[in-house]
Amino acid sequence: MEMENIWNSDDKLHEECGIFGMYDLDGGEVASTIYYGLFALQHRGQESCGIAVSDTEGPKHSVRVHKGMGLCNEVFLPETLEALHGNIGVGHVRYSTAGSSTRENAQPLVLNYIKGTLALAHNGNLVNVPQLRRELAYTGAIFQTTIDSEVIAYLIARARIGSKNVQEAVAKAMKKLSGAYSLVIMSPRKLIGARDPFGFKPLCIGKKDNAYILTSETCALATIGAEFIRDVEPGEVVAITKDGIESDRSMCFPDAGRQARCVFEYIYFARPDTVFDGVSVYHSRIYAGRCLAKDSPVDADLVVGVPESGNAAALGYALESGIPYGTAFVKNTYVGRTFIKPKQSNRVSAVRVKLNVLKEAVEGKRVIMIDDSIVRGTTSHQIVRMLREAGAKEVHVKVSAPPFLHPCYFGTDIPSEEQLIAHGKTLDEIRFLIGADSLSYLRVERLKEMAEGLPICTACFTGDYPIAPPTEDIRGEYLR
Repeated sequence: MEMENIWNSDDKLHEECGIFGMYDLDGGEVASTIYYGLFALQHRGQESCGIAVSDTEGPKHSVRVHKGMGLCNEVFLPETLEALHGNIGVGHVRYSTAGSSTRENAQPLVLNYIKGTLALAHNGNLVNVPQLRRELAYTGAIFQTTIDSEVIAYLIARARIGSKNVQEAVAKAMKKLSGAYSLVIMSPRKLIGARDPFGFKPLCIGKKDNAYILTSETCALATIGAEFIRDVEPGEVVAITKDGIESDRSMCFPDAGRQARCVFEYIYFARPDTVFDGVSVYHSRIYAGRCLAKDSPVDADLVVGVPESGNAAALGYALESGIPYGTAFVKNTYVGRTFIKPKQSNRVSAVRVKLNVLKEAVEGKRVIMIDDSIVRGTTSHQIVRMLREAGAKEVHVKVSAPPFLHPCYFGTDIPSEEQLIAHGKTLDEIRFLIGADSLSYLRVERLKEMAEGLPICTACFTGDYPIAPPTEDIRGEYLR
């Protein structure tokens, strides 16, 4: 699969994955609940998924695991879930930003070692993984995958041999890791959660009856009827045992201002019904739309959003400007962010497979179109053209993020600079290329306001990386 083909038909960014772990202290089965949790996180990854479960009262080396390529409802059948017996488990949905898209790279990863077993699910990218892989290889490690998650699992397993418990081993391993990671780890008797000191990726704790949950987004808790307890803090390691929750904050930064949450969780990745570190994603997107209306107003008849993440920002723009909010696009519900691409000979636009324009809504009108981002510009160009073909008199494009100018190394598949439409071009040149009557982006200063003052990472817009970029290309075969 070539990255160029993906981008030509799906000019959108992708998150690496979503993670979910559960430990039922009463001994109840967890596999089906993990499945529904992963279903709620499907937007975070649609290439592969997996579940690993164990019984905390059973043998330490007994882990049942099932994973495969595809969506949750394709990989897991009712009989598959029924065979996954256990009261503790971890699950994962994946989109590959580093490491190829193969079944071998599907997670959770399961390791058998001297202390028992580890099953690990990881969200994020490390920036020092080439050095760590070489270091481990020279001491005898044999790698079965091409993903950095395996490096993390090896480091934890090795640290565990000289540690009093698994959470101490995780904290020791974290001292060697540089980059973005949220982890959910199943050991024979414990469920562990860990978040890198910068807090790039989300991770939260929930509870349902006498079962504890660790997951990427609060929307997954709501899906299974669990209550939200709190977020795992940046740098924190939590251990869920039969006695409850234990916490190790030894890896937390003394200065919370050094934290660097991925701002694109608020802009695009997270579901709108998620709350990330106390900030509502929905309210963040409404606020971004309001800011666009304040900072770059334009006369028009209708404000519309590009589904799905552009919708809330469009509503915010309409609320602030007083211009009516409407629906211009009908989205094919059964097409996810990835699907079988039409062959060139069919001359069918992949964008048209996903979206159709409501001619009655836009004909003869001046339309403001809100989108969450413009990467290469191919999709924006096609959507603007579709609006014009449907009879729109004017199309004004507003973007609820600043221009992408730099690649990301922390788990978002932003391509190299020369492939970004905003790199080296003026605003008017970009406007001309996508065929809009006007174009404006969210101001960089507004990003921290969107996150309600929380420290965020804005490197893809500003080039100000919280961690020095790697000296080797770590972003995988898709981005070369």
